[in-house]
Amino acid sequence: MSVTLRPSEALNLWHMVTLGLVREDSHDFSARQISILLTVYLEPPPHTVRGLAAKLQVTKPVITRALDTMGRLELVSRRRDEADLRNVIIQRTVKGALFIERIGDLIVSSGKELPR
Repeated sequence: MSVTLRPSEALNLWHMVTLGLVREDSHDFSARQISILLTVYLEPPPHTVRGLAAKLQVTKPVITRALDTMGRLELVSRRRDEADLRNVIIQRTVKGALFIERIGDLIVSSGKELPR
C-alpha cells in the first residue's frame, strides 16, 4: 500500500509520532536507537553488531552503546554466535516487539489525525 504525503504532512506525522512517544513517558530514544530497533524488528534476522554497524554506517562501539541501553530496557538481548565467537547476535524480545507494535499503532493513529 502506497501513501502519498506532501513534505509538510510527512513532517507533521513525524512530529505527532515523536510527541506521542514523549508523552508515553517511555525512554527518550535517539533516532539512532529507533533505527536500530526498527532494523532488528522489521528486517529478517540474524542481526549482528557488525551487520548493524555496516547498515547504519557507524562504528561497532556506537551500536554497542545503543544496544547496552536497549538491553537494560529489555528491548533486545545479545548472545555470542556459537559458530563464530567474534560475532554478537542481536535477538528480539517480547518487550521489544510490544514496544515496536506500540510505535506502529501510534503511527497509524497519528496518520488518521493528519489534517487534509
